[in-house]
Amino acid sequence: MYTILSCPVNDSTFSVMFWNLENFFDWKDSGYSDSDREFSSSGERRWTKGRFYSKCNAVAKTLLWTGSTYGSMPDIVGFAEVENGFVVGSIANSTALRKYGYGTVHYESGDPRGIDVALIYRKDRFRCTGSAPHGIYDEEGRKVVTRDILEVSLRSEYDPFFELTVLVNHHPSKYGGEKESFPRRVAAMRCLAHLADSLIESGHENVVAVGDFNDTPDSPASGILDGMLCDKSYGLFKAGKGTIRYKGRWELIDQILVSEKLDGISSMHICYVPFLLVNDSSSPGKKPFRTYSGPRYNGGVSDHLPVIAIFRGM
Repeated sequence: MYTILSCPVNDSTFSVMFWNLENFFDWKDSGYSDSDREFSSSGERRWTKGRFYSKCNAVAKTLLWTGSTYGSMPDIVGFAEVENGFVVGSIANSTALRKYGYGTVHYESGDPRGIDVALIYRKDRFRCTGSAPHGIYDEEGRKVVTRDILEVSLRSEYDPFFELTVLVNHHPSKYGGEKESFPRRVAAMRCLAHLADSLIESGHENVVAVGDFNDTPDSPASGILDGMLCDKSYGLFKAGKGTIRYKGRWELIDQILVSEKLDGISSMHICYVPFLLVNDSSSPGKKPFRTYSGPRYNGGVSDHLPVIAIFRGM
């Protein structure tokens, strides 16, 4: 059981969380991608209705753990690798999260695997005043086939003058080689920089960018945001902390960045949730507990750990 305050210690404190849920498809074969067929009840992974709802409940359990650890339930949560609005709605409304009244925001993207980003938010704490997906384009104006950046505008229910814009990201992976894929991540980072700059220039000073950037904070692509958004993950990165485990080493590719106005009142944490970790058989230490290892079902949640930022004194 978890002890959770119904609201933060004071109304000027809020939290923003992000988690890549690794191939969170529903169990139905919609026929539009190989991954959709693979992650279905009749597909290679035997992704059944029961397994689907077990993962929904594990996601909810993680948010409950986070609420107990940090004093209140996360106010805003960005997700990556969710198939559709049904998945997002099932997390928010078919689990123990239902009593907290989370609203959902999701748009279909052009990702060839059919995985998108999404966001949920506590409706008793924030009101959604607008949202939009933003496609990724390279310098020649050609669309990069990947996940959109999700922009969500929120207004505090406790302070009508406090507005927050959250940008949810899942940048292109290094599949096919780091050198070959680098221009795609640069294009995504440039799009994020343009969005953040436009928001701040137009008077929206409270901007939070969350996501799986598929790059560490010291990468050249991340440098595109220098002087524009403050990377709250850099100290954790320098300390050797991470959200994914690769060849026995932690890497920090899931990050939270904030505008200058929010920098001094925010701190980022990696959620080392005990039931999200298992022993790493290839090297000493723990690693994230995945749903699958190849075609074998493990019953875990993701190969990523969630991250959270706490904001005090908005």
